[in-house]
Amino acid sequence: MQTKCILFDMDGTLLPMDAAVFARTYFKLLTKKMLPHGYEPEAIINGINAGITATQTNDGTQTNEELFWEYFIKTTGERVCADRAIFEDFYAVDFQRISSSCGFAAQAKETVALCKELGFRVVIATEPIFPLIAMESRLRWAGVDPSEAEFITSYETSHYCKPDLGYYREVAERLGVQPEECAMVGNDVGEDMPAGDLGMKLFLLTDCLINKKNADINQWEHGGFGKLQSWLRSLKNGE
Repeated sequence: MQTKCILFDMDGTLLPMDAAVFARTYFKLLTKKMLPHGYEPEAIINGINAGITATQTNDGTQTNEELFWEYFIKTTGERVCADRAIFEDFYAVDFQRISSSCGFAAQAKETVALCKELGFRVVIATEPIFPLIAMESRLRWAGVDPSEAEFITSYETSHYCKPDLGYYREVAERLGVQPEECAMVGNDVGEDMPAGDLGMKLFLLTDCLINKKNADINQWEHGGFGKLQSWLRSLKNGE
């Protein structure tokens, strides 16, 4: 079946990063933001972790946003409802400083541009545990304008998380295509390669490879950005 849509993971794919460094910087800035408002750092960290954990097992009955805030409130207390605007301001302002903890790959922008040239529809298929404003910010850090993407997964619109196949089905349904008409590009064997179970074509970007179970990566097309670009051209040519 002809490939119409290219799904790109973001963290470790378009945006090089060390997830542990990113998380430390994120929590440091968020707890600093909330401390003057009477929130102890431990309470904020526990609340965020509870919310994220809940979204990662979402069964599709709620958006990830609804589920995140349900568990965040349970853990942190009802008062956060009145202070939600403070969190939204954090993502608009303070969150931008986390860009210094991420790397930069010039070929990421080039690869997205190539997809557009080849006539593919581009989707940013990143783990939807943050609001859209945060996803768009991180995409800009990668040098890609959010307008280049037809759709960016975020916690407002997603009902599942990777590697649940419901996540990939939902993306395909939103695009109005069959999973077999999509290709998934990612760096995480455990989160991104399961898309192949639905018939999506796969490319494993190895620049920031995550392979927790030491799977044999030779079963998938894999390599750096140069090889990825060649692979995208071959998809267009129907090879």
